[in-house]
Amino acid sequence: MSTTSPTACHPYFKLRSKIPAAAAAAPATWSVPALCAAYQWPTKQKGGGVIGIVELGGGWTPADVAAYFASIKQPLPKITDVSVDGTTNSPGQSDADMEVALDIQVSAAAYYVATGKPATIRMYWSQDIASAVAKAAADGCDVCSISWGADEADWGVPAATQMEATAQAATAKGMTVFAAAGDNDSSDGGPNASNVDVPAACPHVIACGGTSKTRTAETVWNNDPGKTSGEGTGGGYSRDFKPIPAWQKGAPKPPAGRGRMVPDVAANADPNTGYEIIVGGQPQVVGGTSAVAPLYAGLFAAFGTKAGFVDPELWAHPKCFTDITVGNNGAYKALVGPDPCTGLGAPIGDKIAAVVVKPAAAMA
Repeated sequence: MSTTSPTACHPYFKLRSKIPAAAAAAPATWSVPALCAAYQWPTKQKGGGVIGIVELGGGWTPADVAAYFASIKQPLPKITDVSVDGTTNSPGQSDADMEVALDIQVSAAAYYVATGKPATIRMYWSQDIASAVAKAAADGCDVCSISWGADEADWGVPAATQMEATAQAATAKGMTVFAAAGDNDSSDGGPNASNVDVPAACPHVIACGGTSKTRTAETVWNNDPGKTSGEGTGGGYSRDFKPIPAWQKGAPKPPAGRGRMVPDVAANADPNTGYEIIVGGQPQVVGGTSAVAPLYAGLFAAFGTKAGFVDPELWAHPKCFTDITVGNNGAYKALVGPDPCTGLGAPIGDKIAAVVVKPAAAMA
């Protein structure tokens, strides 16, 4: 497959750094097991789902994996590297190591909490997201996590359309695809106050937005209030994928000339309330919507069923999520019901399991 991803694609992680100097106390951070418990993760799930993770750079080391899973008292996941186009696991060469560690550690830890079993992960190394997704689907992966992307305008319509076709084909094979919605508020770092990220904007991808979650509250993640381009969750309406999908029931009407709303779902992404991981032998606290995609991927892999294109099912059951009604991402404000900040909201894991594993038992 020819390369379609723009060279501007980058990972969506943020280091914990924006604690005001005058703050009386920094917010508490999260271990993955503690965050899963807060999100009412199911347990004793069948498991067996294979997690595919797309990486365009960076690398991981067995030492970091061993140290991390020892720190949270979980067994080691089984990790296999797959080179799609000659790109390889290359730790120690770029900051993208932070992304790779986040993807592995969050997805595998979330999977174990739900199953009590070690995860099976396949790492797809490529310079092209679509090619990696296609390979993961061909290999039979049950879920795919993508923490890289770029503003819709950087892709252009032909490449974005091909990315969507690849995602649609992958979901037809039963693979569920998750992608980070971006970490630069509503502008997505693009030319206007409101842009969306690809591949998250592709209708056959579950777009993952971000919240700021403390032990007592959860709001839209936005560390630069008053700005449309800052450190906070991406979200908005696509210019390329129109009209808004019929299954996005309850979503606000898009502006003229726009369609598909991003994100679909959300979870903790604020680096100030971030995820405790290990990179380069050192503990780190990391956030970003790139933590949200592997969190959901670990959960869905735990179900042991090929859910495929599950977005319509999730949108049909909004009670599987905690509605986030406070905050904004620049151009858009949180609303009662779905909105282009956090979509349906934060996960209620056991309720999602009831819908995805046993659709007939879906909530009224």
